Amino acid sequence: MEEAKGVVKHVLMAKFKDEITPDRIDLLIKGYANLVPLIPPMKAFHWGKDVSIENLHQGFTHVFESTFESLEGVAEYISHPAHVEFATEFLTALDKVIVIDYKPTIANH
Repeated sequence: MEEAKGVVKHVLMAKFKDEITPDRIDLLIKGYANLVPLIPPMKAFHWGKDVSIENLHQGFTHVFESTFESLEGVAEYISHPAHVEFATEFLTALDKVIVIDYKPTIANH
């Protein structure tokens, strides 16, 4: 197996508080996506809602994945003023959150 060179994936799984409306969630997602042009090491952003039929989500409803060029890029993102401001607002809307950073590994056959 071969670890991807440099690239780091930042995955956030979220369960929004019950009182957070779908419109508010949409605004928060747009705010998250708007970080890409503001923070240079943040190369991509994807998100989605849980659609699993296994019912193993433990209440987490949304997944957010950002791609960075390096671990240093993740550190720059975390401390960037635009992220700090957004995270303060975003985290107050969440009931539960998990964040994992990983370097993708290619499985050789």
